Order: sequence, then C-alpha cells, then structure tokens
Amino acid sequence: MATKKDARRRRRAKRKSYVVKGDRVKVIRGNFREMEGTVLRIDPSEGKVVVEGVNMRKRHQRPTQDNPEGGIVTFEAPIDISNVMLIDPNSGEASRVRIQIDKDGTKERIAVKTGNPIPRP
Repeated sequence: MATKKDARRRRRAKRKSYVVKGDRVKVIRGNFREMEGTVLRIDPSEGKVVVEGVNMRKRHQRPTQDNPEGGIVTFEAPIDISNVMLIDPNSGEASRVRIQIDKDGTKERIAVKTGNPIPRP
C-alpha cells in the first residue's frame, strides 16, 4: 500500500533536462515568449529554471538588519523548464537537443536543426 510520502517523492522526482547553468535559452511559451537570457539557476526536483531578465517580479521588503532601508526588491522568478529551448551558439536559433554518446562514453549535446554540437558552459 502506497503512503502519502511515497506519492510526494514520486511527484518530486528529478525531471530530465538538457539545460545547465550558464546556457543561453529562449522562452517559447507564456507571457515572456521570444525573450532570451542566460540560465542563472536550475531546480531539477521542481522542474523550474531561473533565466536572467525573464519573469521579473517585485516584492515589498520590510527593513531588516541585512537591508536596513527595505523598499521594493525586483528579482527573477522561476519558470517551468519545458518553456525554454537551448540556443545554438553557431546559428543563434533555438533548437531541440539530442544527446550523442561517443565511442569513449562521453555525452555531447547536438542541436537538431543544424547538427552542430552545443558546448557546455
């Protein structure tokens, strides 16, 4: 019999992603469609990614010891990882990604549109 904890663990399972920190990506869905930016942070358990300059939010901050002035703080909120596509650095276009395993066992990301390898940052 499955418990609530087991169900929660399955839901939070790591989602497969070809995006890593430092990659250039293009947003393909949502309010920020067509925007490009660099990946700042990835949360694989939630399936979220934070992209520089995308999904900017404002929060009213009460004065604290760290921030004595308080005020309105602007920050990037996470978006779903399925809503971004990697940008091929050679052509500058967003492309799907395929993984190619070489004979020595190393994995390489390949842009589907052009067939060019996408280097890791």
